[in-house]
Amino acid sequence: MEVDCPPEESISSAFEEDSIELGDVKDMRLEADAIVNDVLFAVTEMHISQSLTSTSDVAYINVEMREGNRYCLELTEAGLRVVGYAFDEVNEELNTQYHETVYSLLDTLSPGYREAFGNALLQRLEKLKQNGQ
Repeated sequence: MEVDCPPEESISSAFEEDSIELGDVKDMRLEADAIVNDVLFAVTEMHISQSLTSTSDVAYINVEMREGNRYCLELTEAGLRVVGYAFDEVNEELNTQYHETVYSLLDTLSPGYREAFGNALLQRLEKLKQNGQ
């Protein structure tokens, strides 16, 4: 199951509101911050790397999945991809696939993410049902 949208409307709107465009180029540091806030509920740990330098063109995000696997992600205009299998690790020899969204990337890396995402979605639907909407 590939999930390519957040479970709550407020999550996607927060992502869009935090995006600042500089001409036609997005600031990847701000995008990274929005991504972390968007999916933190579904992973064990996620934060912008403090030891790798992020710029307006590239940002690095450390993420630990619910299964305990750790990754260093690179965020550029091309999308997100795994660049290391430990926090703050960039392996130039890795040639991993870019993903357009963080949801797509995490969906491929973690069954625990898929489960957490599905549970959050079900809870949101339950709330809507209880509110009679």
